[in-house]
Amino acid sequence: MKLIVPDYYNDFCCIADRCKHSCCIGWEIDIDNETLERYRNIGGDFGVRLQDGIETDICGAHFRLGAQERCPFLNREGLCDIILTLGEAYLSQICTDHPRFCSFYSDRTEIGLGLCCEEATRIILFKETETKFSVLDDDGEEEIPTEEEKAFFAQRERLFTLAQDRRKTISERMNDLQREIGLVFPNRSFAEWVDIFLSLECMDDAWKTLLLESRKKSVYDVSSDIPEIIWGQLLVYFLYRHVSDPERDIGGSVLFAILGVYMIRNLFSYLCCREKANKKEELIEICRLYSSEIEYSEENTEQLILFLEKSSQKNERKDDFRYERND
Repeated sequence: MKLIVPDYYNDFCCIADRCKHSCCIGWEIDIDNETLERYRNIGGDFGVRLQDGIETDICGAHFRLGAQERCPFLNREGLCDIILTLGEAYLSQICTDHPRFCSFYSDRTEIGLGLCCEEATRIILFKETETKFSVLDDDGEEEIPTEEEKAFFAQRERLFTLAQDRRKTISERMNDLQREIGLVFPNRSFAEWVDIFLSLECMDDAWKTLLLESRKKSVYDVSSDIPEIIWGQLLVYFLYRHVSDPERDIGGSVLFAILGVYMIRNLFSYLCCREKANKKEELIEICRLYSSEIEYSEENTEQLILFLEKSSQKNERKDDFRYERND
């Protein structure tokens, strides 16, 4: 079994107290059974504090959030008291893994970094070279992928190649992706897409506010001075994360990747028109919000993919393709 990662994976390190949006605030933090048992065996004053900071319900154990939905072990300096007192080995699995995600196959596990973390987003977007994927670890056991997986990996590799063709604009690359899957992205205005997103579950009022404000202007100039390379890195990220199930038709997942780039570009353009700000930080924040609201909600992700699958048009004639741009 191999562990496959993007080539920027090892560049990531939690920036802890320097993070503007700590993952220890606003999220229910689950505690796996093995870690829970270790916590129960901690003595002394910190052991008592651990027990007081944990609550259990029918879904399992998790930390009892305090004021402003802060983890009870996130101190005033923005650092984790569990790490400071016991060491990183005592973190629950979800804390150890975040912001990583995994996809599992017969011969490999693929790991990536999620955009809901601002530092991960910074690494992903502002990487100058094309994204490559490599083996992080190999246990030496030669597992064999299924024929279905082999076909899936081959097609996904073609998608990566199309998405990183730097001779073309990002819109041209997204057109090429649609030709590859034989589907046309649904022809909706930006305002219509905003309405669809507003119909989904919302967890952060800042996201809802951004959608409502941006909806007032339906067309944006997306030809900002953000280099095409950044939109390409974003597109590859979405493909790697969401084109991940060999048993599912990849069409909806590819269109979901295109939708992510489309929405983030337009929201970013709105903010650039609204105010003069640090464009780099604005883009990181939009990506973080988008990922937290959409990617980290299985329900929201699934609803959007199903909508894309149902409303996209088939395009069997790959030599007669036309993509109606909505931006």
